[in-house]
Amino acid sequence: FPGLADVSISQDIPVEGEITVPVGSHSPDEDYSTLDEPVKDTIMRDLKAVGKKFVHVMYPRKSSALLRDWDLWGPLVLCVSLALMLQGGSADSKDDGGPQFAEVFVIIWFGAVVITLNSKLLGGTISFFQSLCVLGYCVMPLTVAMLVCRLVLLAGAGTVSFIIRLIVVGAMFGWSTLASTAFLADSQPPNRKALVVYPIFLFYFVISWMILTFTPQ
Repeated sequence: FPGLADVSISQDIPVEGEITVPVGSHSPDEDYSTLDEPVKDTIMRDLKAVGKKFVHVMYPRKSSALLRDWDLWGPLVLCVSLALMLQGGSADSKDDGGPQFAEVFVIIWFGAVVITLNSKLLGGTISFFQSLCVLGYCVMPLTVAMLVCRLVLLAGAGTVSFIIRLIVVGAMFGWSTLASTAFLADSQPPNRKALVVYPIFLFYFVISWMILTFTPQ
């Protein structure tokens, strides 16, 4: 370029050092991480996060609060609790109920994975683990239904007991389905929402049927 021939660079201008300059001032909080905090604070923070997700499931509304910071601790606790309460309650089980625990555990997690894959294949914008988090946390109403059914069965297994269990399980089934769709519906294309809701309906229906047909040994 002929115009650059007369341009000279002063020797007083340094040409070494950092190329980029940070925009804002450095804050001491930026150096703070979970590795520097006490274990008690970490556990309490995680427990509060799990508790907030339980609250969002109990009062479902269309928001991304349950998806913002996903975790699988709550779904794991709910799945284990439900499997333990269903253990040993099958009429055709002749052993100690160990395989039934594995059966319930596999049905819940395998069903959640299948629904998540179906959602992703249909063009859903939600991530894999976010979907597992939502589906797992929304099992909580059915876990409560299982606890109520076990208490009702302590009073006896009759027609009145079955009607009470049917009402409780039906209400909690609707709660789980509505709660999960409230969080997952917005992440799907408008013309494919029905294809996503139907597998969710079947997923919670199977779990509800296992709870309703539960009979203690």
